Amino acid sequence: MTAGATSARPSKAGAPRYLPIAEHGLIGDLRSAALIGTNGTIDWYCCGRFDAPSVFASILDADRGGSFALAPDVPVRTKQFYFPDTNILITRFYADDGVGEIQDFMPVVDDSREADRHRLIRRVLVVRGSLPFTARVAPRFDYGRQSHSVSTRQGQTVFDCADLSLALTSTVPVEIDGPDVRSSFKLLEGESAVFALDRIGGRVEPRSCALTEAEDLFDATVRYWRRWLSGSLYRGRWREMVHRSALTLKLLTYAPTGAIVAAPTTSLPEQIGGERNWDYRYVWVRDAAFCIYALLRLGFTDEAEAFVNFLSEKALAPAGPDCRLQIMYGIDGRHELPEEELPHLEGHLGSAPVRIGNAAVGQLQLDIYGALIDCLYLYDKWGQPLSSGHWDTVVELVDWVCENWDQPDEGVWETRGGRKRFLYSQLMCWVAIERAMRVARRRGLPADMIRWGGVRDTIYRRIMQRGWSAERKAFVQHEDEDVLDAAVLMMPLAKFISPTDPKWLSTLDALGEGLVSDSLVYRYDPQASPDGLRGEEGTFSICSFWYVEALARAGRLDEARLAFEKMLTYANHLGLYAEEIGRTGEQTGNFPQAFTHLALISAAFNLDRALG
Repeated sequence: MTAGATSARPSKAGAPRYLPIAEHGLIGDLRSAALIGTNGTIDWYCCGRFDAPSVFASILDADRGGSFALAPDVPVRTKQFYFPDTNILITRFYADDGVGEIQDFMPVVDDSREADRHRLIRRVLVVRGSLPFTARVAPRFDYGRQSHSVSTRQGQTVFDCADLSLALTSTVPVEIDGPDVRSSFKLLEGESAVFALDRIGGRVEPRSCALTEAEDLFDATVRYWRRWLSGSLYRGRWREMVHRSALTLKLLTYAPTGAIVAAPTTSLPEQIGGERNWDYRYVWVRDAAFCIYALLRLGFTDEAEAFVNFLSEKALAPAGPDCRLQIMYGIDGRHELPEEELPHLEGHLGSAPVRIGNAAVGQLQLDIYGALIDCLYLYDKWGQPLSSGHWDTVVELVDWVCENWDQPDEGVWETRGGRKRFLYSQLMCWVAIERAMRVARRRGLPADMIRWGGVRDTIYRRIMQRGWSAERKAFVQHEDEDVLDAAVLMMPLAKFISPTDPKWLSTLDALGEGLVSDSLVYRYDPQASPDGLRGEEGTFSICSFWYVEALARAGRLDEARLAFEKMLTYANHLGLYAEEIGRTGEQTGNFPQAFTHLALISAAFNLDRALG
């Protein structure tokens, strides 16, 4: 049978076709990741790489996407949590006759051959009474576009398509059901079962996974994550949330190159039923400084170094004679990320289109130069000194910024409504020059300081004159209009303006009145500043954490702490955040989002310091 011939999700009376985005947890092996719902179903999984075609994608199409369902065959209540200080996800089921749980994890393996296996393990245990379980493994390869065959080989069930083969091993009997595999079994108190899904082929041979091996891999995975987290230097008030954010950032790291993806998902909607659905499984240069700041502040110097090396090799090296940087790159450093719509998938809760690739890769966004050079400045300050080769590239980039800073561009929010002269873009061009000058002064490195300083000062005066609205008594989104934009919250954070400057305090008040809703911050008003897309969006979580920092730096500590504590209540049950928060508190957009967790770490660190 071809993929999509049968429903990927077992039908249960009254069960919703889609869980909310926030009703999921994340597991991974530093190469790929999976989302697992509170109902025990793997709703999203790309095998081998974050940006590989999906194997399970029922979060984007309940019928055609594919899933790995596993749950008791009786009415249950569920709870989900992480095994303490790890990325092992536990889903518990409470029924009249017993209590059971699924332990989901992907072993983190250093050996290259075993790393290529990308093993996903599901341990099922009954801890009280007895429970009947049903499993259905229904892969739909290549976003549901490729058909596959199912066969039994040496006691394993193998799913074969043109580009990928997956082997399922199980300690309980399974049966082939068309393109899927089913299993029904009952466990008594103290008993367990194991399902393991491996990529096979090439150097990776099929291998069973006995109960004892699964237990050993569980223990090894616990040790890995706890050993890694022990490197954290954070001892502040919000240790649990900060450490969960750190563990999430590590999950979003692609170990072979050191890249960090913006999110492990694509096309989760910013508005249910809307078209603001994007592929975030790539590396944004904009995230660079925030990544380096958060990682170095927490003490994770190896990850910071790996990310800087990725940027050096992939983003800096090919800058070329015009020094034009892309805003994003593939996790392997590739430049081409063609955008494509998948019309056969209905989208999460019918939110089409589903997109893969990202056409924004070709946009001009001048702020990335400030983000990149700020990242290198931070690394030079807290990590390792920049090499002479790095400095030569920085000089080329700053010279380019000096020539091009006043061009209109698409801006930090990647609008598709035409280029404008955005204040944030000019601010970050100022950051690019100012940070390079700091490095040159501290290290005694060669630089055209007179020219750089002159352009830096010109940008400053331009922002203060044309970025300020006397009518709004605030700094605004772009020149010659009065639209508010939460991106200006970066002005004091980037040290462009004093956090207690009267103009800034007036801006903070204006943002609080115009874009803030119970501590949650909208990026901007699409009605006042059309962005070329239909529909609305929720509040942007990174902006909410920027608001916390801006309040703290302005000395409004009670407000800052209350806003931060309120933001923590919008996390999901595991402490994870999507990109946005909807009108009724639901999480929307790709999930979990690295940018949000980076901003949480920064806000927690700086608010801690301000509170003393």
